[in-house]
Amino acid sequence: MPTVRAEPYEFSFDPGHVALLIIDMQRDFVDPGGFGEALGNDVSLLRRAIGPTGRVLAAARKAGLLVIHTREGHRPDLGDLPPAKKARGRLATGIGDPGPMGRILVRGEYGHDIIDELRPQPGEPLVDKPGKGAFYATDLDAILRSRDIRQLIVCGVTTEVCVNTTVREANDRGYDCLVLADCVASYFPEFQRVALEMIKAQGGIFGWVGESADVLTVLAHLPEAAQPRAA
Repeated sequence: MPTVRAEPYEFSFDPGHVALLIIDMQRDFVDPGGFGEALGNDVSLLRRAIGPTGRVLAAARKAGLLVIHTREGHRPDLGDLPPAKKARGRLATGIGDPGPMGRILVRGEYGHDIIDELRPQPGEPLVDKPGKGAFYATDLDAILRSRDIRQLIVCGVTTEVCVNTTVREANDRGYDCLVLADCVASYFPEFQRVALEMIKAQGGIFGWVGESADVLTVLAHLPEAAQPRAA
């Protein structure tokens, strides 16, 4: 198997059993004028991940990898929104309320959808999740197991919240995760650094951390026969 340079040690890349998972690259989090910016965050810090993620996405599609996108959000009736989540932060305008891009984090609203630069193509599963982790209350595990996926290349936002939670969930379910440091991002630079350190600590307690350039090199040299099945 080809290997990818990573920390704490190289990642053995199994082309027939790997998928690209892009977490919550939604307008409300990433685009100027969205919910994230309305909370006072600098969305330019998140937008740094768009270019590298787009290049990995294009290479994964060309190589025939399964690509999965996730979105955090809730039913329009908010029936899946715990009162504690709604109340936390004591926000004047929070989940379910009218926001700059429609009702905040509500499925079907403009701000809830994936940014234009990374829009899913037909056939790419789109997992809507009500929580931080992509395995909680979703069919993600079933999608992966039905295609015999054992490894995940992880991109998305934010590193310390939904990315970290999903990687931990994946680890407990037996998946190997390679998180691409330049394809994940946080509103807080210190959180970004520490969140990546936590993933690769103690010999890779939750997974591996690498860079997109090394994955692109491997994807570009996959032999035709080794390319995995697309969705």
